[in-house]
Amino acid sequence: MSAQRPFKRLLLTNDDGIEAPGLRTLQRVAEELAEEIWVVAPDHDQSGVSHSISLHSPLRVSKKDERRFSVSGTPGDCVVMATRFLMGDVAPDMVLSGINRGANLGVETVFSGTVGAAMTGMLLGIPSIALSQAFSDRDAVRWETAEKLAADVIRKFSDLGWSKDACLNINFPDVEAAQAGPVELTQQGAGFLNDVHVVSGLDPRNHEFHWLSLQRSTGNDVVGAEAYALKNGNISVTPLQFERTNESTLHKLRAASKA
Repeated sequence: MSAQRPFKRLLLTNDDGIEAPGLRTLQRVAEELAEEIWVVAPDHDQSGVSHSISLHSPLRVSKKDERRFSVSGTPGDCVVMATRFLMGDVAPDMVLSGINRGANLGVETVFSGTVGAAMTGMLLGIPSIALSQAFSDRDAVRWETAEKLAADVIRKFSDLGWSKDACLNINFPDVEAAQAGPVELTQQGAGFLNDVHVVSGLDPRNHEFHWLSLQRSTGNDVVGAEAYALKNGNISVTPLQFERTNESTLHKLRAASKA
């Protein structure tokens, strides 16, 4: 392996589906980093499924190419199928999940299938990174920004290393690559999600249907949070973990229970 290609084997997945433009972008990034690339991704959009895995239904695998497969399940399912079945006995050096259409910030990371895949890789003991590209126009996502910047960011943090109890959540700003600010190590913060609404209607057969609609604010997050960094044009890198205990509430409840 060369300094330019620090990995022998990479696993790519996402939550937007096997044909998503972000996954094609990630594959071009991975070609700068690894000698061997495996792609195992959902056969359709699985946004919002978090790090769920399928325990009550069988999984179907479709081979697209020598090392390219789609799976009829979640991003987490894809990571498990790849590392525990399709790739044989040789684990990937790293799991890369994305590149997601839209940023994954704050509390939204709890729902994100992109982050969920990285969390699943972490659970299986594999260094894992979730990557997302912010946008202001869904029909004009700046994929070229992530494509130009991601390889160097991944190289940097693979050299630095990090705890096996964390995965990295990387968000690229909605600016041209040349205008992007530096890499900023950030906290998760609150992000912009503040509610979920139900939108109802009737289909052509007069049957009721319901869509869940995420409601976001437009304000700034606190300084040091990933959303704040992104709104200032910087690349946000946040280490995430499974541990979600609210320590202050735990201490208060312990004290109150002894009173």
